[in-house]
Amino acid sequence: QVQLAESGGGLVQAGESLKRSCLASGKTWTIGGMAWYRQTPGKERELVARITRGGVPREFGDFVKGRFTIRRDNTKNTVDLQMNNLTPENTAVYSCYAPSQGLDYWGQGTQVTVST
Repeated sequence: QVQLAESGGGLVQAGESLKRSCLASGKTWTIGGMAWYRQTPGKERELVARITRGGVPREFGDFVKGRFTIRRDNTKNTVDLQMNNLTPENTAVYSCYAPSQGLDYWGQGTQVTVST
């Protein structure tokens, strides 16, 4: 099994930056590409950013517009999401995702709130 523990997040003002970190534990060698997703009330979960097993960023949500970066450190089993120039529209619950051996694993999800 794989466990994902997230840190970071919280309340920031528009224009500020925030970093979310995801620490994987357990059978980390079985994890493939990882990603960050977000969800707001009444909407489906939406991809924020995806990164390959080897640490190459692969895909970003259209709303990112070059403001976010995703990094992976396999020596530390972490995936970080750096979010810059945040806007109130970025307010959501952000969750870390990792597939492993045919199963999907999710972090606990943390609220990110961007105020005007």
